[in-house]
Amino acid sequence: MEVGAITEHIDVAQVALYLFWLFFAGLIFYLQREARREGYPLVSERSGGYVQEIDGIFMPAPKTYNTLDGRTVLAPDPARADSRPLAARQLAGGAGSPYVPTGDPLADCIGPSSYAERPDIPDITFEKKPRIVPMRIASDFTIAERDPDPRGMTVIGSDGATAGTVVEVWVDRSEFIARYLEVELATAGAATAQSEGAEGSATASARRVLLPVPFADFDKANRRVLVHALLGSQFAGVPILRSPDQITLLEEEKVAAYYGGGLLYATPDRQEPLV
Repeated sequence: MEVGAITEHIDVAQVALYLFWLFFAGLIFYLQREARREGYPLVSERSGGYVQEIDGIFMPAPKTYNTLDGRTVLAPDPARADSRPLAARQLAGGAGSPYVPTGDPLADCIGPSSYAERPDIPDITFEKKPRIVPMRIASDFTIAERDPDPRGMTVIGSDGATAGTVVEVWVDRSEFIARYLEVELATAGAATAQSEGAEGSATASARRVLLPVPFADFDKANRRVLVHALLGSQFAGVPILRSPDQITLLEEEKVAAYYGGGLLYATPDRQEPLV
C-alpha cells in the first residue's frame, strides 16, 4: 500500500475529503436554519399555520436576546406572526397572483407602503438617549457650510403644489447625519384641532410631519425641496408622531412606508406599465 493509505481503497486524503463534505453540508444546514430566525415569514401563505409546524427541523428553536434598552426578545417568536387585516384582494384567483389595494394604498400597508411592526419605542444610542431627535434638542449639531440649510425652504410635491415649509432638521446622534426634515404644512386641511380653551372655542395649529431626507431633492438656488413621491395634498396624510421631539421605531417604519407607497400609488398612472 502507498504512504497514507488505510486500506487498498481508502487513504487519509479521501477520509479528509469526506469529512470536509460532511462539515460543509452541516454548515449549510446550520446557516439555512439561522437564516429563518429573524425576518423570515412565520405564517405559511398556503395553510395559514405557523411554519415551525410545517418546516420541522428546518425552523430553529427560539433564542432569547437581551437588548440595549433592557428588553428581552425571542427569535423566532411565534407571537410576532403578522395578524394585521389585509386591505387588498388578489387580481386573479391563482397562487402568486398580485394583490391590488381596496382602500387607501398609502395608509393600508400594501406593497411599497407596507412596514414591519417594530417596537413602538425610540431607537437609542449607546448612552441610552433617543437616537433621532430634532436639532432643537441636539443643539450641538450644525449644518455643514458646504451643504444647504433646508430650514425655511418650501416643500413642493410632484404635482408642483406647495406642501409646506421646512422648519427643523432631525439628526441621527449615532451616525451624525440628517434623517428627516420637519415640515409645517401649508394647506387648510393640515390644521388639527387642539383642546378647547376656557371659552369653549377650539383653536387650530399648523400640522407638522416628517419628510425622510432620501425622498427630498434640494433646489438650493430657488430655496425649494422637491418631493417626487407625493402630491402636495397627500402630505396631510403622513403619520403623525406621538411625541413632537422623538420618533419610535414603529413610527419610522410608518413614515417611510407612506412615502415609499407614494412612488407607486400617488397617482393612478404610476401603477400602469411604462410601455
